[in-house]
Order: sequence, then C-alpha cells, then structure tokens
Amino acid sequence: MESAVLRIIDANFNRAREAVRVIEEVCRFALNSAPLSSRAKQLRHELTRAIGELDAGRLIASRETPGDVGVAQTVEKQLGRGSLSDSLTAGCKRLTEALRALAEVIRIENESLAGRIEKLRYDAYTLEKDIVLFAEPREKFKRVGLYIVITSNLPTEVIYLTHKCADGGADCIQLRAKAIEDDKLYAIAAEFVKICKDADVLSVINDRVDVAVAAGADGLHLGQNDLPIEQARKLQKAPLIIGKSTHSPVQLRAACDERPTYAALGPVFATGTKPDVPPVGLGYVRQAGEILADTGIGNVAIGGITLDNVEQVLNAGAASISVCAAVTKASDPTAACRALKEKIEAFRRE
Repeated sequence: MESAVLRIIDANFNRAREAVRVIEEVCRFALNSAPLSSRAKQLRHELTRAIGELDAGRLIASRETPGDVGVAQTVEKQLGRGSLSDSLTAGCKRLTEALRALAEVIRIENESLAGRIEKLRYDAYTLEKDIVLFAEPREKFKRVGLYIVITSNLPTEVIYLTHKCADGGADCIQLRAKAIEDDKLYAIAAEFVKICKDADVLSVINDRVDVAVAAGADGLHLGQNDLPIEQARKLQKAPLIIGKSTHSPVQLRAACDERPTYAALGPVFATGTKPDVPPVGLGYVRQAGEILADTGIGNVAIGGITLDNVEQVLNAGAASISVCAAVTKASDPTAACRALKEKIEAFRRE
C-alpha cells in the first residue's frame, strides 16, 4: 500500500478505537450497564482483529505526527463538552466517521476486509441507538422516589387525583384505566400528561403505547402479558421510559433482556389492586437488587406498601416506591403523598 493509504488507515483506526473506548467507559461507569459496555468492548476487539490482518509495522512506520498538517487544525469549541452525554454523542459520531473512512480506503486493496469494517459501522449505529434509548429515559427516571398509580376509569377522579398527587410531591404518576373507550382514554391521558408536565412530574400510561405516544407521556408501563418492549419501542417518537411488571426472579431475568428503564417488583404485600397475584415479599426485593446490580435498570417496589411499612421496603433495597390505595383512597391524597415522600427522602439522606 502507498504511504497515504497507510497513514489514513492508521489515523482512523486509532480514532475509532479511542472513540469506542469512550463509549464503553460511559456505558460501564455512567450507565452501569454490563450488556451495553460488553457490546462496545466486543466492537473494539473485532475492529482490532480486523486491522490486525494488515501489517502493523508498516502502519506504525507510516505515521508522521509531527508533519501531519491536520494536527494543528482546530475548530472553535471542537473539544467543548458540557456533560458525559455530550462526550458519548461525540464518541459515537467519531466512531462511525472513522469506520467509514477505514472501509473506503481499505476497499482499494481488500474488499473482504472492507466489508467487515462496514458491518462494524452498522453495528455502531445500532449500538448508539440502543444506548440513547436506554440512557435518556434512565436519566429522567433516576430522580423518582415516590411513584403513584392512579387506577380509575372516572375522568373527574383521575384529574382530581393527578392534581392532588402532583401537589403532594409525587415524582412519577401512572394512569391505569383498563375499562374505558379509546376516545375518552386519550382525552383523559392528554389532560393527565399536561398536569404532570406543568408540575414537573413524570407521566406514565399503563399498557397502551399508542395512547402514551399520542398524549406525549414520558413513559409506558407494561405487564407480563402486554406488548413486548422491543415492539413498543418501534412505536415511540422519542425515547420513552418503559417499565415492566415482574413477580419472580425468572420474570425479572427475562425482563432484563428487554432492557426496560425500570422493573416493578411486586406485589410486595397483599393488595386489593391485584388480589389474584400472591405477594412476593421482601425477599424478592432483596433478590432483585442483586439481579439488577450491573444492568443499569432501575426498580420500583409495589403492592400493599403504606406509610407503616415503607421503611421495611426501602431497607430491603427498593430504589423507589410505588403506591396506589395508600394515597388514592386516602381522605387527603396530598397529605398522604407528602408523608410518604418525607419518609423516602429521609431514608435516602441517611
């Protein structure tokens, strides 16, 4: 190969490897996601193996950093990064640009190797998408301590409770309306989402991805027999917070493969909301913490949780607490929310 080709390959191989290392480290240390970190690492190793088929000595010998006219060229704020998210975005773009340059130049003499590099570029695009669809909702959901589920098919009750819970400090509210016509459900959901947005509260719709997307909700919650998360993601217009109900370690491990934003753990105690589902107890909450430890997936304990037992659930390892009747059936939902929120925040400060 001529010197210019070797120099282009050497420069872009180094650029791609450095970029994917940034991606890998963000997945590892910021997202705490072993699966995403592993995929970035695998891509880096596959790239190294591919370029390893070329003559490494000739590549390094072609390097002329002191005489490289591009070294001194700078663009204003080219290294400006306001957050790790900015660094991740820059790394992803740099990676695919470098892989494209590698494929174009290597194709001059080695079509087969260029094809492998081109496949890595498409793998990088998919990895970037999966990271963003996981990371953005995860960042939003991290602040959730108190999560309220409003189970009602009565529009006036839904709106009343949404206002009361938002005033009481709820971090996230889910609308669960199982028996209502679609046109009425959409109208209620749209008003519900607006109230939540105005109060800086996350809004989640139960089961219905179509309604969640149409109403502009922050998220969607799916049960064990609902649409698979992968299919729900195909319908989103922007990254959605997606929760998944789980009632056992087997279900939780299966949910991890779908990469939800959070897994709901429950019912922890007996609950009238789901009387046919046996309680899983605090032991499952403890187990879940171990299963989710290196996934980056959050958890929400739910089912029969009250002001009297919430500390037990937090001590078992719950990252956030979801309640329904303890607030929605209270004589003063706002006060009930505030009391729960105070206990959760006090626990987090300890």
